[in-house]
Amino acid sequence: MTDLHLTSDRANAAEAAAIDAAIAQCGVDPVLTHEGDRLIRGGLHRANERRHALLPALHALHNTSGWISHGGVNHIAEKLGVPPAEGYGVASFYEMFRMDDPGHTDDVVHVCVDGACQIAGADGVIVSLEAEGTKVHRSPCLGQCERAPAMFVQGNQGRDDRVDADSQMADAAKVIPQQGEPQLQLLRRMGVTDPTSLDDYVAYGGYSALTRAFEMGADAILDEMETAGLKGRGGAAFPTAFKWRGVKAAEGDTKWIVVNADESEPGTFKDRHLMELDPFSIVEAATIAGFVTGAQKGYVYIRGEYPLATERLQNAIDTARTRGFLGSSIAGSSLGFELEIRRGAGAYICGEETALFESLEGFRGEPRQKPPFPTTHGLFKQPTAINNPETLVNVLGIVLNGGEAFAQIGTKDSTGPRLFCLSGHVVNPGLYEVPFGVTLGDLIDMAGGPVGDLRTVLLGGAAGSFVGTDALTMPLTFEDTRAAGASLGSGVVKLFNTDTNFTAVVQRIAEFFRNESCGQCVPCRVGVVRQHELLIRTAGRSLNGERALLDDMDLVMKDSSICGLGHTASTAVRSAIDLGLIGA
Repeated sequence: MTDLHLTSDRANAAEAAAIDAAIAQCGVDPVLTHEGDRLIRGGLHRANERRHALLPALHALHNTSGWISHGGVNHIAEKLGVPPAEGYGVASFYEMFRMDDPGHTDDVVHVCVDGACQIAGADGVIVSLEAEGTKVHRSPCLGQCERAPAMFVQGNQGRDDRVDADSQMADAAKVIPQQGEPQLQLLRRMGVTDPTSLDDYVAYGGYSALTRAFEMGADAILDEMETAGLKGRGGAAFPTAFKWRGVKAAEGDTKWIVVNADESEPGTFKDRHLMELDPFSIVEAATIAGFVTGAQKGYVYIRGEYPLATERLQNAIDTARTRGFLGSSIAGSSLGFELEIRRGAGAYICGEETALFESLEGFRGEPRQKPPFPTTHGLFKQPTAINNPETLVNVLGIVLNGGEAFAQIGTKDSTGPRLFCLSGHVVNPGLYEVPFGVTLGDLIDMAGGPVGDLRTVLLGGAAGSFVGTDALTMPLTFEDTRAAGASLGSGVVKLFNTDTNFTAVVQRIAEFFRNESCGQCVPCRVGVVRQHELLIRTAGRSLNGERALLDDMDLVMKDSSICGLGHTASTAVRSAIDLGLIGA
């Protein structure tokens, strides 16, 4: 086994204690036992068994010291049997980890510079903070778009992380404008019940779906899900029943449920609200997924910039376990299921399912080649069902009310309710629940209409497309947006009026992809850099013949990039040119 040391530095007592505690909390013995030459023969297998504790250990180190110290990395390496060079390589992959000693003990303020925050004055906030001597990091989207401009304060020396945004969660009605409306399904408890109370959750129908699931059995649930036509709400729109059937039928005694809560698409904040305001619903839905597929354990991979969501979800998991809704013999049944939270550390690419698996396993979050697919070779190369929170919570209604009732909502090919994240130049930004098929214009009207003269709407986030005002009559469905050359993506609806500096907005989108590419494959690694350079070079003038160069780069990235980042890195940029938002 490779044995590389960065330096001769050793972890201090506080670092060592924090690292050991984090490793132990992951169920890994912090003492690596050497059994003669058996460690050499079985070294890789042993290291992989322990390596999944690497990311939590790095978080513990960073929170204790304020950076990834060399001595701390050496200590982690010794405890997990991971070469220090690899531990350092993993740490350097993530935006939230500082790799150099900052030389001070102050917290770091991450100020969002994407989309909604960009047009809400983020640059002015940064100038003011820096004038006060505050350490500022220009951050990609923090998932607080409805309260722009937003800041995330990263605690150091043991201080907690927190989000500084307008009102935080003091008034849920500000971010859930439909709060309390009787027709709501996914949002019906938000702002009405106490998200920290299991009793409140049960009083409003919580865990009735799990009880019903036990009565129905796994096969009947899958049949109802197929009838419902539930598709994934993360952007790929993959049929959920097909995915779960694949995991259930896969060979192997160990299977996994993974909740993809690494909500990093700029403009998206729906899953954050589910975790902050209705966390028990995610725990219940994940448990049903375990029952249906035969998985006995699951992970929630939550983005590191969501401290309140992490706190609320951890409370829900702990309370559910205490009350018999997690663990062995759940609710008096023979089902055993456990759920554990793992925090990301600022990497957009980890929203891609296979990159997320790599991150969970303690490696750099680089996507895998497909096939094989996660249903047979997912987390730890074992059968895995991975869904985002919105997709999972939809399952509760299907179990309780049947697939046919779900299919009656929306359209034939786009069934059920859908959450949309409205931000930017709109009167009442926030999270909205509507049936598929509502037009874009009607959705905007629900949010009070645009602020100023509407010029364009960005659908689907940075990986989506700009559409013009002629698209306001377009039904919001998978099929209608696809026919229009757009996509719903993760539910982003971001408005821009005629006062917008579109050159700056589009350049920032290109910069975002340049920064977030994992660099694994050449077409994406080079293409996103060249695209950003082209937009800077041509700012304020016509692209002339360079549009052909941009189109060529887009084609190469679409054809040969490993994952969706390269496939969509030029989509918004090219749509902005087509609409005349920047030089044609």
